[in-house]
Amino acid sequence: MESIADTPVAAEALLTIDDIRAAAGRIKGAVVRTDMDYSQTLSHIAGCDIWLKFENLQFTAAYKERGALNALLHLNEEQRARGVIAASAGNHAQGLSYHGTRLGIPVTIVMPRTTPTVKVMQTEQVGGKVMLEGETFDDAYAYARSMEKQLGLTFIHPFDDPLVAAGQGTVALEMLEDMPDLDMLVIPVGGGGLASGMGVAARALKPDIGLIGVEAELFPSMYNRLKGTDLPIGGDTLAEGIAVKEPGEFTSKVLAGLLDDFLLVGEREMEAALALLLQIEKTVVEGAGAAGLAAVLRNPDMFKGKKVGIVLSGGNIDTRLLANVLLRDLARSGRLARLRLTLQDRPGALFKVMEEFNRHNINIIEIWHQRIFTHLPAKGLITDIECEARDKEQLDRLVAALRESGYDVSQIEVN
Repeated sequence: MESIADTPVAAEALLTIDDIRAAAGRIKGAVVRTDMDYSQTLSHIAGCDIWLKFENLQFTAAYKERGALNALLHLNEEQRARGVIAASAGNHAQGLSYHGTRLGIPVTIVMPRTTPTVKVMQTEQVGGKVMLEGETFDDAYAYARSMEKQLGLTFIHPFDDPLVAAGQGTVALEMLEDMPDLDMLVIPVGGGGLASGMGVAARALKPDIGLIGVEAELFPSMYNRLKGTDLPIGGDTLAEGIAVKEPGEFTSKVLAGLLDDFLLVGEREMEAALALLLQIEKTVVEGAGAAGLAAVLRNPDMFKGKKVGIVLSGGNIDTRLLANVLLRDLARSGRLARLRLTLQDRPGALFKVMEEFNRHNINIIEIWHQRIFTHLPAKGLITDIECEARDKEQLDRLVAALRESGYDVSQIEVN
């Protein structure tokens, strides 16, 4: 494979395999050596051999612990005593707080005021001191850098730091130790710390391995930088962990000479991949953790017949959001639906409809009536029926039968 970069800086000049091996020795025993398992079912679906690296099973449920700990272990005694500071509303905050507390190093995390309460609580539960400042991550970042100088703290960047990237690179060391025959690695990219570390390690151990970066379509920041494009950045993405507006300067230089290709994945594809991982592998991942599988499923020709390593980078997802994703997946597969019917507002009208549902053995979950805010005459009403079917074919038969009986039926679609 040829790199996507034209005139890259040699990755080895910025980060070396020796740096990553040293990090592996440093953090050994303090982070989980997560499993890497072959997925027979996902391999069948994707048309390639899929090996999953379960970084969502770290103590704080994300690979970020590795880089955070490596950076902490480089502090001198004076730096340890003063403490560290970071700007993060995600996995870096928890990884840094957990290991800092374990090592007796005070950790301060600056988060935007808009950060969900659950993320604040999770960081505080593992020992971090949280400060809420500003409305955006940029505001929080600027404040953290100012506190770094005022209080003499050491700032630890979530991704744009060679020590952090070296720690993240230990993921690839473990993957290739467990499965040396991997043909390709598919790595989620936000700021680029994970991809930089893993890419350098993998290329040193196996020079011909394929390295594929993956970003969310709504946040193609590193993609724009490496590909020279100007795609819009922003929006509500499921992949919060890789939703970065500005990629790292250090990591951009490393990845420019390292990645063989860069793929973008949409929200629907990440939702589907997340649901598959829960249904098939019985493992919970966050949006960013599903990005690698989403990319493989979206681009089957690129991976056909290959041995592909995918990093499940994290599992920190809000339970309500997880429920929404799973229910939306059921709706797309035809197992869950909302049917809208136009009825006459008179006794027995709904009962006749219910008889049709019963004949097709389809379960009714909820019913809503709308009599006032409609375009119908006063004797008409709109009824929305949320129902559960065995599969799409069973639902289609019900809809066909209702229409044959003269009902106006439409199905509320999920994007």
